[in-house]
Amino acid sequence: MSVYTLPDLSYDYGALEPHLIGKILELHHDKHHAAYVKGANTTLEKMHDARKKEDFATINQLEKSLAFHISGHKLHSILWSNMSPKGGGEPTGAAKTQIEADFGAFGQMQKQFNAATLGVQGSGWGVLSWEPLGGKLLVQQVYDHQGEHAQGAVPILVCDIWEHAFYLQYQNRKAEWVNAFWNVVNWEDVSRRLEDAKKGIFKA
Repeated sequence: MSVYTLPDLSYDYGALEPHLIGKILELHHDKHHAAYVKGANTTLEKMHDARKKEDFATINQLEKSLAFHISGHKLHSILWSNMSPKGGGEPTGAAKTQIEADFGAFGQMQKQFNAATLGVQGSGWGVLSWEPLGGKLLVQQVYDHQGEHAQGAVPILVCDIWEHAFYLQYQNRKAEWVNAFWNVVNWEDVSRRLEDAKKGIFKA
């Protein structure tokens, strides 16, 4: 019944150094992300068994587990392609145009994104999302993997602020990790995701 699979990285573990060391990337992708994929598939199997037995005593926990693991899988899949050894610098293409339209300037969006990401209490993410109802970009906080994110908003740029994403290198210096993240942002990927989101297409 497996539905979800761990995507391959398009670059080597050490390709994002010195901004993100290879050991972090290896553990993050091969262990943490893999666990979310396994968790999503395992939960789907448990839901299948519950339907067969018509026993829904644990449905609340299963629903929470499914949301947690699928969201973790999706956000991590976005993160890997949001980063590139050739990343960094100013936004380009559709991302540049929309950021300037919605925030006035890249620097304004970046400051809000940094503040939101560093303001996450506990584990979570900073996210730049396309919100189709309002037709604009929003900066949002995501708690854990699935909380506090507007329904229907499509993530196009994500920064992981869970400790496993940075602690081996930056320890408790979260701001250093968030600042380093901008040196590897793949703006071509962000622009592609934005263009897809405007067409109603979501690709993790």
